[in-house]
Amino acid sequence: MRNWTIPAGRIFGVEIRIHVSFLFLLVFVGLSQHGPHLAVSNPVRGTVLVAIIFASVVVHELGHALIGRHSGVTPRAIVLLPIGGITIFDEAQPAMTADWRRDVSIATAGPVVNFLIAGLAALAVGLAMPQSPLWTDPYVNSENLPHSLVWVNLWLGLFNLLPAYPMDGGRVLRAVFSRRMDPVSATRRAVSIGRGFAIAFFIAGVWNAWFFVIGAFLFIAAQMEDRSAVFQSVLETVRLEDIMLTDFTILSPADTLEDALEKAVHCLQDDFPVIRGADMVGVVSKQKILQTLRSEGNGYVQAVMNRIFDVASKSETLASAFRKLSARNSSILPVVENQQLVGIVTLQNLMHSMALLAETRKLRKAALES
Repeated sequence: MRNWTIPAGRIFGVEIRIHVSFLFLLVFVGLSQHGPHLAVSNPVRGTVLVAIIFASVVVHELGHALIGRHSGVTPRAIVLLPIGGITIFDEAQPAMTADWRRDVSIATAGPVVNFLIAGLAALAVGLAMPQSPLWTDPYVNSENLPHSLVWVNLWLGLFNLLPAYPMDGGRVLRAVFSRRMDPVSATRRAVSIGRGFAIAFFIAGVWNAWFFVIGAFLFIAAQMEDRSAVFQSVLETVRLEDIMLTDFTILSPADTLEDALEKAVHCLQDDFPVIRGADMVGVVSKQKILQTLRSEGNGYVQAVMNRIFDVASKSETLASAFRKLSARNSSILPVVENQQLVGIVTLQNLMHSMALLAETRKLRKAALES
């Protein structure tokens, strides 16, 4: 999620991140202001136009988020692109029962918000500036920002109704597909259709550069959703026994912090189970050991270890591991069998394993299709 995105705060508890393509849009809008009908470029107005597009995308996605929250599907983060957003759901959230009607209502909420804004803005423009007709070209231009507010929201709502995943129309299409197939397969079929639309926009870019830009954004969004679908498949189907670490370093509560740090230097672990005899009594991180050594000097592991921790069984899924790690805000999960410690899962090895497994599944799928 953090690749090619910039954090922009939180709204209603949902993390907002801006995709760097918004910077490309800023450059494109700036360059588009040079033309025969504009003798002098106005960078301030161009920036305001980008701000209007950005705000329209934000309220579009908040429409999805509010309806999703009302339906019990709360997003963890939203990645904003100029043509819409990518909603990323919490890995710690339990898998929900498929409901295509719920998915359709969430998908259509965004365009409805844009159409409402376009209608209200058109009414305001008609009352305040009756001499400025709305049906004049150029529809989106920095020289007439109220006019642009209407058309940005109208185009954003209409464009998102295209059956091109991950546009909202494509999400409706995926919901229909999910009635007859599993969610991951439905998503990947909808993504394939979305890529087809992206190629069509690329070709249309020969006549209008905006179509090429839209095709590029659509292709980026489709790639992100495809990767997200593969990761979700890995989360729900892979068991901890497939990725847990079985060769790991343990600490004793009687170890000094300096001894513990010496052990940490000679292994790749950042988190350690603490064992007394045959019993596991706590967990501790390398970061905690270092912080205590710097602030208080040498001591014993027993004094800094966390005595409250969750455990998991080998048969649990990666999604279950994420839920347990998130619930305790922890980075290590012991795996036990018959009350014996048989492995550990750390947040670091969980993420690495997910990435590798996702790539393996993509390669297998590509080999079957070729």
